[in-house]
Amino acid sequence: MYAVVKTGGKQYVVEPGQVLKVEKINLPEGSEVELETLMIRNDDGSVKLGEEVKNAKVKATVVRHGKGKKIIVFKYKAKKHYQRKAGHRQHFTELKIEEIVS
Repeated sequence: MYAVVKTGGKQYVVEPGQVLKVEKINLPEGSEVELETLMIRNDDGSVKLGEEVKNAKVKATVVRHGKGKKIIVFKYKAKKHYQRKAGHRQHFTELKIEEIVS
């Protein structure tokens, strides 16, 4: 069984027991969160979409928070002596998918 969930403006395919990194969610470590479900595919091959998944829930636990790999942002204009260098590290939340209730 797997589900497609939406969080942080992105969609993820998740299965029970899976650990994934998503955009930062302001919840303490160890707390539970329910993710918005868009689609569910059961083990028998049946697919639920739209109104059928309105009552479905994907329960996850916050494992940890962190910062991603550093990305260098470099702006440059030729022959104008213009250079700007900055770095960015995106915050993330690591979630463990506990169960999918359809």
